Amino acid sequence: MSDAVSETAATPLSEGQRIIDTFVAPSKTFIDLLRRSSWWGPLVIMIVVSIAFSFTVQTKVGWERVMENNVHQSPKQEERFAQMTPDQAAAAKTIGAKVTSIIAYCFPILILIFTAITVLLVWATVNFGFAGTAKFGQVFAVYMYAGLVFNLKFLLAIIALFAGVAPDSFLMNNPVGTNIGYYLSSDLPHMLVAYAMHLDVFEIWSVILSVIGVGIVAKVSRGKAAAAVVGWWIVLVLISGAFS
Repeated sequence: MSDAVSETAATPLSEGQRIIDTFVAPSKTFIDLLRRSSWWGPLVIMIVVSIAFSFTVQTKVGWERVMENNVHQSPKQEERFAQMTPDQAAAAKTIGAKVTSIIAYCFPILILIFTAITVLLVWATVNFGFAGTAKFGQVFAVYMYAGLVFNLKFLLAIIALFAGVAPDSFLMNNPVGTNIGYYLSSDLPHMLVAYAMHLDVFEIWSVILSVIGVGIVAKVSRGKAAAAVVGWWIVLVLISGAFS
């Protein structure tokens, strides 16, 4: 570890090199975070891709259709709409579409908040539970770089929308078939589908990158890093699935 750190300190990486190495040589990126824990590169990419994805959804699907598709995923919501008068249903759909669009374009802010909460839990666990030495900012930077892989998922979703994905089947929270939940029937329990959505190629890839990065910046074994990262990932997935 010390040899790798000293070597990287002598040859610091540029932001572009950090981003590229996250995909091809992640250890180099995470070791460089010991030198400087900035994360503006992943943030800029996330904002650009998020806006591009939201704009594509707006033009190719439409926010009202997105909102209606979400309603169809919940029998309780469908029942609630069925009990409304036509005017009430129309007003509710208009408000729902507006709220959906706002959430979509504010997605980077929501991601930063969720990342901060996750990082706080992992940072506290690895430092106080496993005698790590990571700074909060270093762990946060690890998660931001590990999250770069999600941009590939949303780029695939953009391509799929331009290729002609049927608007009636499009789901904002699961836009492309990179996870098991995408292929499950909507007749199955919603909680089961929600859990299966996390068995996602890019989400698992991101978790693996986070394990590597946390182990490096906290100077703990890969096993201890995995216990903190994977452990809290499972807890948060269980909580989110229960609320779904």
